[in-house]
Amino acid sequence: MLLRRLEKFFDGDASGGIVLMVAAFAAMLIANSSLFPFYDGVLGSYVAVTLSGSGVEKPLILWINDGMMAVFFLLVGLELKRELLEGKLKNPSDIVLPGMAAVGGMVVPALIYLAFNLSTPETVGGWAIPAATDIAFALGVLALVGDRVPSSLKVFLLTLAILDDLGAILIIAFFYTANLHLDYLFLAAIPLFLMFMLNRAGVHRIAPIILLGVVLWVLVLKSGVHATLAGVITAFFIPMKDKWGKSPLHALEHALSPYVFFLIVPIFAFANAGVVLTGVSASDFLNPLPIGIAGGLFAGKIIGVFGMTYLLVKMGIAKMPYGASWVHIFGVAALAGIGFTMSLFIGGLSFEDAYHMNEVRIGVLSGSILSALVGFTVLKFAPSVETAKPAVKDVGVTKPVVQEPAD
Repeated sequence: MLLRRLEKFFDGDASGGIVLMVAAFAAMLIANSSLFPFYDGVLGSYVAVTLSGSGVEKPLILWINDGMMAVFFLLVGLELKRELLEGKLKNPSDIVLPGMAAVGGMVVPALIYLAFNLSTPETVGGWAIPAATDIAFALGVLALVGDRVPSSLKVFLLTLAILDDLGAILIIAFFYTANLHLDYLFLAAIPLFLMFMLNRAGVHRIAPIILLGVVLWVLVLKSGVHATLAGVITAFFIPMKDKWGKSPLHALEHALSPYVFFLIVPIFAFANAGVVLTGVSASDFLNPLPIGIAGGLFAGKIIGVFGMTYLLVKMGIAKMPYGASWVHIFGVAALAGIGFTMSLFIGGLSFEDAYHMNEVRIGVLSGSILSALVGFTVLKFAPSVETAKPAVKDVGVTKPVVQEPAD
């Protein structure tokens, strides 16, 4: 009975978000208890992997953020490639609305953050922190609403979040790269070429590509470009179809998903969400850094996502998700403000000192929690929309034709 319940829980759409919340809550409890020195000491302890005196030596927290999160980005890359080749991103017309909503949901939060931090040079570099959406967390909250919302909203939010992640990856690549070492970048071309050849050959066994991806990770790390990008690059060399017609990409994505959502991401949350509240007053939440992040996540996502969607629909450029109302769009726009994993990740790239990172955690947690509560409440009590009225041609689906009985 217990095993069946556990299996049912882990198969649910909300399970990843729930595990993530538990890990974050545990980190906050420990960070504000007598266990904090031990927690901080373990995360700060150095771990080295060397060969003949040469290798990689980093604190444990960076092994988690640079190493384990590379696997997370590998899964993101696999999902992106699958969606581009055979999924929701295959047809350009299908991505106009969520794509432009994602753009609005990245630009407006960044502008709100800058409005609060432009006059403080030490924090202005964190402008990208509120631009990201946490897919697992947002979809988990949406799943808690149940069948009160049309299924088209899940597709809309998922596509928006995927494109949002792509934007975050580009931001990391272009704006969070310092001290480039071109020699290591040139060396990185070797595993890239070998992965390309394996992909062209349609290999079924992906272990050689993964091993080359590890080599690529080390070289990218040494080059100064953020190492997690190696995960995304490796994903795009995993064949969609091998020479026997099977899909190594689907197999790897299916195999990685439970480990990423139930192990890697919770460990990342546990290591990064430990906000220290000792000595923090209500006024500290209004400091430029946390208020810029929280305001960007909550208000910025709603304004950017909802505003861009409203503009495109009213201009006739795109159509509303089937069966959705403007109240539903508002609720989904609020859920897009759950930045958690990606926001904490970019925050770690923006600031290295403990004081600013604690402010980042305050802003990310407060903005994400507020977004989750408002989004859930709005969607839970949103009135249902009659879905039989739109013509079949307007929704892109085929419905059976019911003949009226003869008199």
